[in-house]
Amino acid sequence: MNIQQTAHKARKRFGQNFLQDHNVIYNILSSIQANKNEHWVEIGPGLGAITEPLLQQDVLLDVVELDRDLVKTLTERFSRFDNFTIHSADALRFNFSALADKEEKLRIIGNLPYNISTPLLFHLLDNAHCINDMHFMLQKEVVDRICAEPGSKKYGRLSVMIQYYCDTELVFDVPPESFDPIPKVMSAIVRLIPYKKPPVEIEDIKKLNKVVVTAFSQRRKTLRNSLKKLIAEEQIIALGIDPTLRAESISLAEFAKLSYLIEL
Repeated sequence: MNIQQTAHKARKRFGQNFLQDHNVIYNILSSIQANKNEHWVEIGPGLGAITEPLLQQDVLLDVVELDRDLVKTLTERFSRFDNFTIHSADALRFNFSALADKEEKLRIIGNLPYNISTPLLFHLLDNAHCINDMHFMLQKEVVDRICAEPGSKKYGRLSVMIQYYCDTELVFDVPPESFDPIPKVMSAIVRLIPYKKPPVEIEDIKKLNKVVVTAFSQRRKTLRNSLKKLIAEEQIIALGIDPTLRAESISLAEFAKLSYLIEL
């Protein structure tokens, strides 16, 4: 498999770093296990390093790309494939659920720009009902935060909120030299599988988000102090939660319990 060379120059404003390492490409394809006739969506295809092998596996592939020059390049390169559709659009505003038929679940893959990765993940989770799984190349620091468990310094809002929606798994790390241009950070592949039923019960996702954001906005403070404007210490104790603990020690299940106590 050859990655077609192009005169396209990576653009910093789009956060472009193009995957070039054939071993990494092979490992990604082995990890995702694409099957014929599945409906895939690729976000930020770059120069088509993953696009071409996916098309060759006879999946139905929709590609979302913001850079109009790349849209033109990719259209010219892959127009011969009947199973290829490209959308010149901003993934942050794209309606992913509109791509899925009623009984269909999308499989999503992408090398997400570091500067929009977090808001894009939450945008996709708004469409989680029509997504089977997601495989993303992200900054390793972000993947570590997504997969972190309570008690870890990397555990935070991103961990709690994404783990409410999805089972998370760090698949493998990707070194900087796998890209052109070479980024200054390590990358990693993360697998996210949306739950059919969330692991905890909550009253309102906005309440869960509010208590999590408030607790972690002053993460060095104890719950007693960080949540004092939302929840009385006696209420925290009544839930069986130690109010002298910090947010990084509180599990998703405990945050879910706390979320019932607050008002929006």
